[in-house]
Amino acid sequence: MKRFTAFLMACALGLAMANARAGADEDVRKIQHDWEEIKYHVAKGDQEKRFEALAKEAASVRDKYPDRAEAEIWLAIVTASQAGAKGGLGALSLVKAAKKSLEHSIEMNPKALDGSAYTSLGSLYYQVPGWPIGFGDDKKALENLKKALELNPQGIDPNFFMGDYLFRKGDYDGAKKSLEAALAAKPRPDRPLADEGRRREIDELMAKIREKKG
Repeated sequence: MKRFTAFLMACALGLAMANARAGADEDVRKIQHDWEEIKYHVAKGDQEKRFEALAKEAASVRDKYPDRAEAEIWLAIVTASQAGAKGGLGALSLVKAAKKSLEHSIEMNPKALDGSAYTSLGSLYYQVPGWPIGFGDDKKALENLKKALELNPQGIDPNFFMGDYLFRKGDYDGAKKSLEAALAAKPRPDRPLADEGRRREIDELMAKIREKKG
């Protein structure tokens, strides 16, 4: 009887944990979807307030699931996007908060979302001003982007950001190669908006490369 009771308790605990994971996945997917809508379907001038509101939602999801790296990553992505929409020195506190969230997510699970934390962290390092204004660091940017590609070598996002980084460094051939790899990435059935928007960004960057090369 005791064994049977223990078995039932174990089953109940397992079911509860499964439900919690499912709930976390659903909540994170909502943040992801809302981010995609704002990023690619909302006018630039209206994005800051929308991202600010979404960041509050993402923080609530992170607080609800403090042990889920995915929730921390999406809080960071939304916060960084809010910073990008805000611009200027006033955005520095936001990018610092995003960096902190990404570093925390890596401590929890560096492989979460196919290494997306490394992709996002790398992009912050090369887009944020360096010392004494910010924490920008090209060496750290490249290190993180390489880690992202180790975890997800054929992913559209890590290849795009590597291409963008190389373009900014003047390595147009290397950038073109990375962007071609990004375009060759398999479509993500659950993220059509993100794929569509990212491919537009790739096309725009490819056009800049052609212009630079003459």
